[in-house]
Amino acid sequence: MLDRNIKFENLKEMLAISNEKFGNRPAFYVDGESLEKSKIITYKEYYDDINSLGTAMLEMGLKGKKIAVISENRYEWEVAYLAICCGTGIVVPLDKALPQGEIESLITRSGAEAIFYSKKYNEIMAEIQKQGNTRLKYFISMDLEENDFNKFSQKSITKKGRELLNNGNREFIDAKIDNTQMSIMLFTSGTTNVSKAVNLSHKNICTNILDIRSVFEVDETDRFLSFLPLHHTFECTVGFLYPISIGSSIVFSKGVRHISEEMKNFQITAMIAVPALVERMYDKLIKALEEKGKLETVKKAIKMNNLLSKVGIDLRKKLFKEIHESLGGHLRIMVVGGASLDPEKEKGFWDLGFNVLQGYGLTETSPVVSAELTNQKRLTSIGKKMPSVEIKIDEPNEQGIGELLVKGATVTKGYYENDEANKEAFTEDRLV
Repeated sequence: MLDRNIKFENLKEMLAISNEKFGNRPAFYVDGESLEKSKIITYKEYYDDINSLGTAMLEMGLKGKKIAVISENRYEWEVAYLAICCGTGIVVPLDKALPQGEIESLITRSGAEAIFYSKKYNEIMAEIQKQGNTRLKYFISMDLEENDFNKFSQKSITKKGRELLNNGNREFIDAKIDNTQMSIMLFTSGTTNVSKAVNLSHKNICTNILDIRSVFEVDETDRFLSFLPLHHTFECTVGFLYPISIGSSIVFSKGVRHISEEMKNFQITAMIAVPALVERMYDKLIKALEEKGKLETVKKAIKMNNLLSKVGIDLRKKLFKEIHESLGGHLRIMVVGGASLDPEKEKGFWDLGFNVLQGYGLTETSPVVSAELTNQKRLTSIGKKMPSVEIKIDEPNEQGIGELLVKGATVTKGYYENDEANKEAFTEDRLV
């Protein structure tokens, strides 16, 4: 049972609490095709890896520096992220889908002096290193076993940090966190303009995590499938940091084609998704029912259950057991954001007994502003506001439509070195 009274003011405190409460529980399942065939990494092992990597980075002179991270979703990314922002410097997650020119541009704009990357980016990093146009001093591979000439190995650095810890080096462990200063620099997508660098603090992120903990019914028995890119604050906060704060386990998806199989093999109970993915999953379910000649039977069962639900009887899990088993048989909750979900498909999932909850947020608010709850579900709604924020519709028209203003501790202090964007996005006193 989740203890909702636990509080923390920064991610370093959050990690220490999770290590103490869930130390021997599985935090990650990696390098396998199923639960049984995967390597289990416990909360204690994760905590130790973070402390070791952070200790070594301080020894390398990276205290207070900006450090970038770019890769597919994987364990090493989540170690690097927290080792950077929990005592070393400022973490700069980069979009894994960007071409070389844009990657180099964001590295330059951020002023990053080190970067963690997977082997997918070997050629890009070699070219950036050769050209020498950035401030990067350390190129750290997530895949190399040992340091190699002018490239460093995350494994070797972590091993070195463990040795330093064993010899009594407590610089990283004892590092103090300034909860209100920038510890995370996130670049917006830049779809309508040049991408902006959002300044997020431990206070921003932790306030949002505590908000989510207070409203979602998820705990240490749940298992998350990490699919959306981790550089997006939606997946990072809700699909990574939030699960770590409550003792859940994380499985990294190999891609959209593998999701159905992964849900079964890893008994996934929760995932963060975008509408396109949820709609695709629904379409596949309906197509499978049509091919088996069962769609009309299911439609009749839905009508019957909807009538029974009016007198408090819900038979969806029993009536549609086979459908639930097609998605692994354990899926309890899908949190959907990023765009509006097709109302017909949202209702379709709910009629079949799946908890599909829409929410709203943005990078600048760490990110969740509002979300639907299982016991207060309203179709097509983005839900109620998070406990810590205040919201207001500015100058609504006759239909009540206007600009949404948000105030609270989850809201960024502003865009990094961008006075013009700050004037446009924020009121003078940051008040609604």
